[in-house]
Amino acid sequence: MNRRTMRFGAAASALALTLAVSGCGREDETTDAVPGVTSKACPKAVDDSKGCIYLGVLTDLTGVFKGVGVPFTQAQKDFWAKVNADGGIGDYEVDVVTNVKDTKYDTDTHAQMYQEIHEDVLAIAQSLGTAHTNTILPDAKDDEMIIGPASLGSNWIFEDNTIEVGTSYCAEAMNMVDHAVDTLKSKKVAVVHFPGDYGDDAMVGARIAAEERGIEFVDITTEPGQEKQGPVVATLLREKPNAVIIATSPTEMAAVVGGAAQQGLQVPFLGSIPTWNSLVLGTPAGPAITALYQQATSFPNWEDGGEGFEAMRAAAGETPPNDWYALGWAGSYVMQAVLEQAIEDDDLTRAGVLKAAQGLDGVDGDGSLPDGAGNYAADAQDRAVRVTQLNKVDPKAPSKVSVATEPFTGPTAEGYEFTKPCYELK
Repeated sequence: MNRRTMRFGAAASALALTLAVSGCGREDETTDAVPGVTSKACPKAVDDSKGCIYLGVLTDLTGVFKGVGVPFTQAQKDFWAKVNADGGIGDYEVDVVTNVKDTKYDTDTHAQMYQEIHEDVLAIAQSLGTAHTNTILPDAKDDEMIIGPASLGSNWIFEDNTIEVGTSYCAEAMNMVDHAVDTLKSKKVAVVHFPGDYGDDAMVGARIAAEERGIEFVDITTEPGQEKQGPVVATLLREKPNAVIIATSPTEMAAVVGGAAQQGLQVPFLGSIPTWNSLVLGTPAGPAITALYQQATSFPNWEDGGEGFEAMRAAAGETPPNDWYALGWAGSYVMQAVLEQAIEDDDLTRAGVLKAAQGLDGVDGDGSLPDGAGNYAADAQDRAVRVTQLNKVDPKAPSKVSVATEPFTGPTAEGYEFTKPCYELK
């Protein structure tokens, strides 16, 4: 199978020509019987002659991860607005606005909101949270619905109905430990993490790497809330690790880094991708975070990312630089690739979209995606993205971070065989 590279404008135009020649597309009167696909134009259509594909968004706009959900969702809206302005996809434009739901990072609310929109959308463009997405996954399978998780749980590589993008929390933590050993010369690492699928995925990855590299390992579970991090700081002061890996939200990261540094533990703190929000620099912990913290990620930064991010920055306009916005933009290339393939296959149904996703062997996103992203046709081992870069705090950078360590894959992640989700190995 040839690798598919999806680009704005040219891809849409080529597909429109293909549809015109083949006679397939919106003229098929059965289209309106497909959930989330109508012959009627989108509510705010650029071209009223085109039909509409509705995508759903289940995200956190007011909860603990609103700093992720708000810019991520805005980027998806801006991405599809550009696609529509450039001609849409075949005979359709895409609506990712009508069915946006704030699930408040609550699993029950997430499940409820899925039920509210599932009959009105063709696919879920964003489902924020690993446990939250797992909650709706059985129903999505029954609906033959694909989901774009705003989550990097290692479980997604085993699921046919998800189109995850990026390195899992598990492999990311493996790379952080390898970096701590090889570059920072650490002999003892501690992991501070939330309980549950996200935090446990990172903890297990770090533990696997620590065992592989023969160093001491300290497991510290913590609950959400700035005020709950005192015991964590006390444990770190007692254990005295050479490096600390954190898998929490930015609030807890700031409390831990700031509290530990204030009491004399000034060691490198390496954070899973969701631990970063530039707003933490305005807190009392800001100086300590600037000096000690680095964020792990598999995605290019706001100012990087080739042609894909050039288009993103132009579309963002006056939106403040934000790497969560960048992730929302980059991941949208994958959904675009899936929808374009389904239309090319003349099967714009949920089953057709699912088949199209399962057939993809790669999407490059014009340089905005990690190497190996979008290889859903592969088995779990080859589907897993394993690359990580480390970002340092950089007040002069547009998004307040810049690359400290170029993308790499450590020996633990490189050789690890995924047999089940890491968090199940807790």
